[in-house]
Amino acid sequence: MGSDSDLNVMQAASDILKQFDIPHEVTVVSAHRTPHRMIEYAATAKDRGLKVIIAGAGGAAHLPGMVASVTVLPVIGVPIKSSNSIDGWDSVLSILQMPNGVPVGTVALNASKNAGILAAEILGTSDEAVSQKVTEYKNSLNNEVIEKVEKMKRDGWENKFD
Repeated sequence: MGSDSDLNVMQAASDILKQFDIPHEVTVVSAHRTPHRMIEYAATAKDRGLKVIIAGAGGAAHLPGMVASVTVLPVIGVPIKSSNSIDGWDSVLSILQMPNGVPVGTVALNASKNAGILAAEILGTSDEAVSQKVTEYKNSLNNEVIEKVEKMKRDGWENKFD
């Protein structure tokens, strides 16, 4: 993440990766304040065994794109609505509008949980244990919705579909 103030948003990515038993790193790497650290971090990520990078940033949000420019690993950008943000739109557009040749997968504003799930899905393409955990997670989402439908029926709500 670009700043420790982003941790409250990025925590959800770490939490879901822990839920899937995926080891990961969490640190602050600023594209603007620590550019040499950012380049070293991204350029050596694959050698450290990383397979996907989740990069969250607010404001100008250059971190995900700059990280993507110096690594061959997939990068998932999390736009963050920060204190210096224009309702988060600056962050969304900075991450979303990457030039051809330097892709960054982008999730919704403050949606680091989705970034964690997407990273797990990517890892699951070559790791059956991770794929199974993602499958179980998605099945639990389905079951939660069905339980809510049943509760609505018990509470008297009618639905022509059911």
